Amino acid sequence: MIKRLFKKVFGKSRKAAKASKAHVIPFQQHKVAREGISYASRRVTDGLQAAGFQAYVVGGAVRDLLLDRHPKDFDVATDATPEEVKRVFRRARIIGRRFRLVHVMFGDETVEVSTFRRAIEAEDAETDAHGRILRDNEFGDQEQDAARRDFTANGLFYDPSSQEIFDYHNGYADIRANTLRMIGDPEVRYREDPVRMLRAVRLSAKLGMKLDSATAAPIAKMKELLSNVPEARLFDEMLKLLLSGHALACIKKLRSMHLHHGMLPMLDVILEQPMGEKFVMAALQNTDQRIADEKPTSPAFLFAALLWHEVLTVWNAKQAAGEKPIGALHLAMEEVLDRQRAKLAIPRRYDTVMKEIWLLQPRFEQRGGQRPFRLLALPRFRAAYDFLLLRCESGEADKELGKWWEEFQHTNEDRRAEMLLADTAGPKKRRKRSRKPKSAGQAELPID
Repeated sequence: MIKRLFKKVFGKSRKAAKASKAHVIPFQQHKVAREGISYASRRVTDGLQAAGFQAYVVGGAVRDLLLDRHPKDFDVATDATPEEVKRVFRRARIIGRRFRLVHVMFGDETVEVSTFRRAIEAEDAETDAHGRILRDNEFGDQEQDAARRDFTANGLFYDPSSQEIFDYHNGYADIRANTLRMIGDPEVRYREDPVRMLRAVRLSAKLGMKLDSATAAPIAKMKELLSNVPEARLFDEMLKLLLSGHALACIKKLRSMHLHHGMLPMLDVILEQPMGEKFVMAALQNTDQRIADEKPTSPAFLFAALLWHEVLTVWNAKQAAGEKPIGALHLAMEEVLDRQRAKLAIPRRYDTVMKEIWLLQPRFEQRGGQRPFRLLALPRFRAAYDFLLLRCESGEADKELGKWWEEFQHTNEDRRAEMLLADTAGPKKRRKRSRKPKSAGQAELPID
């Protein structure tokens, strides 16, 4: 009985999709099997279809599977409203204001489910003075939902029940041609949402796809629209770019398209300085490698690296003006962080980690007495040490300093004592005068 019900519902779902203008690509052509979809996303599409709704895996997951990549997550699109989705699944909650979505939980996996949306007509759209859409949350059908998506490669719908792909904008052919193409008029789409320019750069670099000439052409003359994007949203997009696993390629692409100016304070100037460029590139390469190795990455560490040479420049200037080293460093950090907040809203929750990494750098020079042991015991030592290695790799710090700390961390106590003795051979420290403990009630005598 259940099987007959599934067949009836699935047939209805496929018929609705095929009645549209979609080009249906069968499994025999694309070779993406149902088993390639995550367990939770299959449960979501099966459950919605069994309840009489259309449901498809959409967007980047379909694109990545066609490119033989493992998707980071599997999003689902449906004709069910958020309230209807929530009624189908026990563990589901509606989120969002501008875009109302449903998060459906199966075990440790959360599937994001969106209702088909339609593009709002220009005369009805709520926009700002530059044409950026401020509110866009009108429900629609599958074809309208496909038209709203940014790139043809992201406009594909995969039905796990039939293993068919529904393509409205020749996205399948573009993926096979390794081309990233905007859906609709690129100038109109960039004006609606300037962040699409950054997404074009990120996806082309991440996926190794060439930008369609019509998609790339307007970026140079429209890049100033990015200054009208809310700081928090710009930060989110930059974070995706830097933690994409292809940050090095993304930054190079940003620079080639002159989109890096103003994204981070003086990043364009840093990249034009031999020492600064070496350091930034080493940091980006290190982040990409950690992501490839499935190791944890820290946004705070990465932003500390990107802003370090600006901190260093201000720090040196304040010392030259007569400030003491540590006081000058504190002032430099605050000045740089305040300056960047006007451009890119790095959350203040990252400030503490960034400052600790920066403040520990001078302490690596202190290798005598108990100071190395105290530094080694600090919670932020490992991050600061990794930062030091980047400085050594770029030529900013002496490589011998990095080697010394590498050995000091992993050697035995006797060898550590030898290293300290070798490091402290030189002028003797002034001995502190010992004072006898006062007995109870004894008054302290003045010292002449």
